[in-house]
Amino acid sequence: MVACTQPRRVAAMSVSRRVAEEMDVTIGEEVGYSIRFEDCSSHKTVLKYLTDGMLLREAMADPLLERYKVIVLDEAHERTLATDVLFGLLKEVLKNRPDLKLVVMSATLEAEKFQGYFSGAPLMKVPGRLHPVEIFYTQEPERDYLEAAIRTVVQIHMCEPAGDILVFLTGEEEIEDACRKINKEVNNMGDQVGPVKVVPLYSTLPPAMQQKIFDPAPPPLKEGGPAGRKIVVSTNIAETSLTIDGIVYVIDPGFSKQKVYNPRIRVESLLVSPISKASAHQRAGRAGRTQPGKCFRLYTEKSFNGDLQPQTYPEILRSNLANTVLTLKKLGIDDLVHFDFMDPPAPETLMRALEVLNYLGALDDEGNLTSLGEMMSEFPLDPQMSKMLVISPREAQKAADEAKARFGHIDGDHLTLLNVYHAYKQNNEDPTWCYENFVNARAMKSADNVRQQLVRIMTRFNLKMCSTDFNSREYYVNIRKAMLSGYFMQVAHLERTGHYLTVKDNQVVHLHPSNCMDHKPEWVIYNEYVLTTRNFIRTVTDIRGEWLIDIAPQYYDLTNFPSSPPKALDITVGLHHCHDIFHVVVFQYCGW
Repeated sequence: MVACTQPRRVAAMSVSRRVAEEMDVTIGEEVGYSIRFEDCSSHKTVLKYLTDGMLLREAMADPLLERYKVIVLDEAHERTLATDVLFGLLKEVLKNRPDLKLVVMSATLEAEKFQGYFSGAPLMKVPGRLHPVEIFYTQEPERDYLEAAIRTVVQIHMCEPAGDILVFLTGEEEIEDACRKINKEVNNMGDQVGPVKVVPLYSTLPPAMQQKIFDPAPPPLKEGGPAGRKIVVSTNIAETSLTIDGIVYVIDPGFSKQKVYNPRIRVESLLVSPISKASAHQRAGRAGRTQPGKCFRLYTEKSFNGDLQPQTYPEILRSNLANTVLTLKKLGIDDLVHFDFMDPPAPETLMRALEVLNYLGALDDEGNLTSLGEMMSEFPLDPQMSKMLVISPREAQKAADEAKARFGHIDGDHLTLLNVYHAYKQNNEDPTWCYENFVNARAMKSADNVRQQLVRIMTRFNLKMCSTDFNSREYYVNIRKAMLSGYFMQVAHLERTGHYLTVKDNQVVHLHPSNCMDHKPEWVIYNEYVLTTRNFIRTVTDIRGEWLIDIAPQYYDLTNFPSSPPKALDITVGLHHCHDIFHVVVFQYCGW
């Protein structure tokens, strides 16, 4: 296979889709991609796009990366943490695999530095197909770059010929705010300008929403009217790899969010920082992909020449390295101090990472990987999260299940919750009792407060607080009948095939695995209809089919029942069974 790494998930997905389209093959077959928590490749895949982090994870299982004959590290100038680790790792792999070809690519690379690092590797310059891009600077520094960016968008839309606009901003909140303001400004102009389609783009946006950046610009409102325009407002994920057809104008305020780590106080932050000259060149290049374009830099030319760093500061010099150290240990690299980093991190940062991993139990006192560390390294997460997941299931889960079983009621979840409430009150609302029995004390207190509010309303209407004698056989029966009087529209019937069918709209459903019953009742009422891997009904209680006729004859047709129902039952006691129904209502109100 040929592997091509990208620093971002969006780029890996979009580039692979575009290549598959141009090669006229189905994505996931000859051309595929692999990103965290999603693998769209198969045994047929010859060309695989993946994030640099995913290639690093593959190296854990296959240290010589023998699946690949060619590895392309694209957008190397971004100097992400994973790319820098791959540099050192692949430099070692190349010594043991002379058949492997490694290609390091970027439009704005410190070529000499990389050549020196890779032992004088040959340098190839490929002329791009860029159209000329005219660069404009501001005369004076802008006080508010967000306001300046929105103003520039509006001016371009009013004055410049047809062509889409790409605006670079720093984060989700800023982008969504800008999208709203641009739409408002353009709508206020009425028919004198064409329509706009404003599209946000940032990494946490769902994939379907991200794909909207490739939609065409809107048509004119009327024939012969001003042309429509697409405006993409993006973080620096649109800086590289993504080619959005139709972009002619780029607005660059000169900022992006960058990770910064302080090892002394162990705090990692995302701070808005000035971009590098390399990033500014990349951003300008977005305007000339399909035709001559214009780049509006919202800073002065003096600032560009004097204030911006030539290259982006490598992420390895400004990150918490705990996850990196765990990865390197898993890869069998024990001598971290002499690992061949292109830009070695500060010794204090490395020391802090080793210290944290030792506290977590991932490394022993000699710095060797423990069995817990082995498991933690397999998760594509921060070490703290990995430890949390590895430790959480075992003993605690068993004890929690046993505690739940003690409260369980054979007739269903509502009565189990009622048992929990009774036990809570009998134990004088003791938080220690709650902790020992895996009951959320805050939730119980909230339930008690809701109950008191409902008592006041009941009192106002002179409704009695009464219950059947607890020792009576009818105690739980009456509670179930009273619940049915409210939830007769949420009833499901067990079919011969073993699944349930909702009586109201004939939906095939299953009892949620969290239910406390050890059998499948013929009839159940349910609180929630949950769609996950399949349709589930959750918080369920066993009822009898004949009760439906008495409680809701106008809703249920007698012919729906498997057998003729017996004569009508007197359920007045059940409907006035307020004292304990109360608790069931409280639990449902609190969302349990």
